[in-house]
Amino acid sequence: PSVTDGGREPQVQVGIVGGAEVSFTLNGRYRVGDTEAQGPQRVTAEAGRVSWNNVTYDQLDFVPVGQTDSFTLEDVVIGVGFHWQRKERQTFLGGLKLIVDGGKVWAINHLPVEKYLESVISSEMKATSGLELLKAHAVISRSWLLAQMEKRQTAPMEPRGGTGGTDKADERIVWYDREDHQLFDVCADDHCQRYQGITKETSPDVARAVGATRGEVLTYGGKICDARFSKCCGGATEEFRYCWENLRKPYLSAVRDSAADDLPDLSREAEAQRWIRSHPESFCNTRERRILSQVLNDYDQETTDFYRWQVEYSQEQLRRLIARVVDKDLGPILDLVAEERGKSGRISRLRIEGVKASFTIGKELEIRRALSQTHLYSSAFVVDRFDLDPQGVPARFRLTGAGWGHGVGLCQIGAAVMGDRGYAYDEILLHYYKHAELKRIY
Repeated sequence: PSVTDGGREPQVQVGIVGGAEVSFTLNGRYRVGDTEAQGPQRVTAEAGRVSWNNVTYDQLDFVPVGQTDSFTLEDVVIGVGFHWQRKERQTFLGGLKLIVDGGKVWAINHLPVEKYLESVISSEMKATSGLELLKAHAVISRSWLLAQMEKRQTAPMEPRGGTGGTDKADERIVWYDREDHQLFDVCADDHCQRYQGITKETSPDVARAVGATRGEVLTYGGKICDARFSKCCGGATEEFRYCWENLRKPYLSAVRDSAADDLPDLSREAEAQRWIRSHPESFCNTRERRILSQVLNDYDQETTDFYRWQVEYSQEQLRRLIARVVDKDLGPILDLVAEERGKSGRISRLRIEGVKASFTIGKELEIRRALSQTHLYSSAFVVDRFDLDPQGVPARFRLTGAGWGHGVGLCQIGAAVMGDRGYAYDEILLHYYKHAELKRIY
């Protein structure tokens, strides 16, 4: 059965935080069975059950009495593993479910999909974004969410590790997808969609955008699209198969991010080198603060160079970084060689050549993790080597790169520019998701 059978709006369950204990405040009247609760609360994990007020439960459900009742969670980590990771105190509308799994108490927020979307769109970008961008984001966030919920509902017993690939003596090709939640539909961090409840102020435009597109999704072949997006594609979006499982999804193909449609074949090394070392005209090739400040939250604005960027490493720095993820002594690093690039120039197989041995890694996220303490902006990069010794060992490496994120699907900064130039939300969507259709399902 579909999550939207009968044309009704579904409820979504969002995993917010997990820990040995969870502290929260009920800002209004909540019911737990026949009991009413308000104010500060604390629950702990005890022998696989939830302990609250010296009583243990298999599961605790705090149900709001009124539509505007909310709860506040302490110490919610946002940006897990990213350069701006931090803790916040966050407030949420709707119900709160608490269960124990793996020795941790998990706080799960359940609320109507459209209310969830108002928060997601405000959390993913500034609520001051242009209306057409907000409407486009409402459709893709709704599409991705309902596709995940449908998958979880129709195949609940399938393994959902969200990873795959091969691990051999001389190569590791893995991917990390977002399909690994057993306890809830989606999590609240960038691993799924950034969701911060009503912590961030929402604007009337966000509610207007969600309301104007209520129940609208992207479909392909009669199914809801797994609509991905990233911050900045760098001028060309990527195909799904170069970042995740080796599947072709025609609506997640490579697109030139401009009004022109002349995308060179960036899977060819010579073309990728030319493209990444230049600044081709693209929707997302902008430094206009007025547009960027609409899209990027304050901590995302800490990143200024995203269309084209550079990082430099000494030999020692690069060896230390690589040693964290490659459990093999490669000796001094001679070169980083792209064995395979996707259609946007993103590297999906990178050969690390050392004096003693070589090792190949992929896909794009594994490469980004290997070459940065947190995450390299993208795997679309070219390499320059400097100060080679007589044995050909460089003292320094420079990576020149394009874009911010995996580059699949909608490019947020490009879409913001399109909206600013007068494109309607359906035109924005069908630019990035070729062959898809817009459909209202409730």
